[in-house]
Amino acid sequence: MHEMALAESMREIVESVARRNAARRVSAVRVELGALSCVEPQALEFCFDATMRGSLAEGARLEIMTTPGEAWCMPCGKTVALARIGEACPECGSYQLQVSRGEAMRVTEIEIC
Repeated sequence: MHEMALAESMREIVESVARRNAARRVSAVRVELGALSCVEPQALEFCFDATMRGSLAEGARLEIMTTPGEAWCMPCGKTVALARIGEACPECGSYQLQVSRGEAMRVTEIEIC
């Protein structure tokens, strides 16, 4: 379950930001999660809650915003929506796609008190 490793990395980021800003508590963490990132949102939420225990972010809300997947099709030269890795181009049927959006996961905001 790589979601646990991701949640642990999020804890490091959150604690670092909280310390730098002399926060007493973290109330929310917002994450951008790409549709093609292979991260299960429910598993990430579970791991987030478990990982944040005993930290300034214990009890904080995890808000996940999903970004859609996109790819550039080499044969037809179009940028197309992509729901899953391995799908064909909906325009021409080619599998020669280069993912251009939707693979990443990143912390976008940390709400502190």
